[in-house]
Amino acid sequence: MRALYLNGPYRGLAYSRASRSPAVTKSGTLYYPLWLASAAGLARQEGLEVSLVDAVARRWERGELIRFLQDGPPPQLVVLDTTTPSIDEDLLTAGTLKEAFPATTIALAGTHATACAQEVLGYEGVDVVLRGEYDRSAIELARALEAGKDLGEVTGLSFRRDGAVEHTQEGALIEDLDSLPFLSRTCRDFLRLEDYFFAAARYPMVMTITSRGCPHRCGWCLYPQVMHRGKYRTRSARNVADEFAFISQEMPRVREVGIEDDLFTGDRRRLRTICEMLIEQRNRVGFWCDTRVDLDYETMRLMKAAGCRLLIAGFESASQAVLDEIGKGTQAGQAGAFMANARKARLLVHGCFVVGNPGETRETMCETLEMAKRLNPDTAQFFPMIVYPGTRLYGWAKEKRYLRAKSYGDYLTAEGGHNSVVDLPGLPGGEVLAFCDHARREFYLRKGYVLRKMGQSVLSWSEAQRNFKAFRRFARHLVRAS
Repeated sequence: MRALYLNGPYRGLAYSRASRSPAVTKSGTLYYPLWLASAAGLARQEGLEVSLVDAVARRWERGELIRFLQDGPPPQLVVLDTTTPSIDEDLLTAGTLKEAFPATTIALAGTHATACAQEVLGYEGVDVVLRGEYDRSAIELARALEAGKDLGEVTGLSFRRDGAVEHTQEGALIEDLDSLPFLSRTCRDFLRLEDYFFAAARYPMVMTITSRGCPHRCGWCLYPQVMHRGKYRTRSARNVADEFAFISQEMPRVREVGIEDDLFTGDRRRLRTICEMLIEQRNRVGFWCDTRVDLDYETMRLMKAAGCRLLIAGFESASQAVLDEIGKGTQAGQAGAFMANARKARLLVHGCFVVGNPGETRETMCETLEMAKRLNPDTAQFFPMIVYPGTRLYGWAKEKRYLRAKSYGDYLTAEGGHNSVVDLPGLPGGEVLAFCDHARREFYLRKGYVLRKMGQSVLSWSEAQRNFKAFRRFARHLVRAS
């Protein structure tokens, strides 16, 4: 069985499907297709003839993709990743593939296909939908197709039969994450390191995932709700340390590892054990990870010793009422102590701020911007709150009739950037989006911030390279509105 795991084209642009808020980012960030790589790696390990193609990284249009596939034997199964903002393009890709290869089974996977399986199966180019975590269900599907078995026996599958859509029982979540091959190995074998970029990271970098799900319940958070059904599972500390050793030995060009867990710091005991193992094996590659603002100084200090350079922190809002509305579970007052501890531990911080949340006002947005400037992290992002199908806040926006998007294409601006899709009472989405542009300029164009980045670049050649790459990609967004 020849199975193609495909990150389909998006208008020839660097669209990051695997990020938590997929878009064409202002900084030029492009994530590895992490979930496709995870599934492809397991399928290869289980004996399938697998290819993993990232048409986004190659900046292909659909015609170029078809010509590439026509150069060899056609795939018998295509697993195509989907997101809500890109779903129109994803469906066009599915249809183009079906027209070019009528005998190929086209399976849609990912967040949007999972949340809206019934809807996407209304398109003729789509044969089946793999719902939720599809690593094992994609293998089941491939084997069922090869053996001519009834698709109703494949778990986590939705498909058409006799004009009606059938949904099989949910597939079991993977409990033993150590059984999965290293993501970094799959990325090395199928993808090109130089294609992927994160503005806050040292280049070149690779990404991995050490857990699935999250122990917390933020209302907008996409993957824990839609893909992982709220179940938090982790790889063992030994397994994570072994992957770092693999990267160090087998991927010598990699300078940094992005740990793209929804919350790497969720299990402190495991986190400390990972750090102790990395210190013991003299880890040579730096890493960054996502965290909450309740992370303590002693853990930060240990992470720094283990190679951590950067924390991505979800500050979100200066308003405690807003944090409570979204189910964040942190206190606004923790932000200052977090930043002080990070500086003491000599860790950089990328601050995430979100406006347009339930309960938001113009005053709370301004308070959040002032907090961002006061905290003064190394870098910052200002996003409109975005609700995706399958999340609690999407249901809230639909029920309240706040959802302003008339189509899935409205989730992105004309350039492919993040758009605001919610009109709050007295606070329209267009104003929220304009505030994000204003906040970005206010934060980055401060004289003190510019001087600090210049000093950072003088003191460290690697930081100078990172700052130059990021500025070159980002600068045009600071001198005009999006």
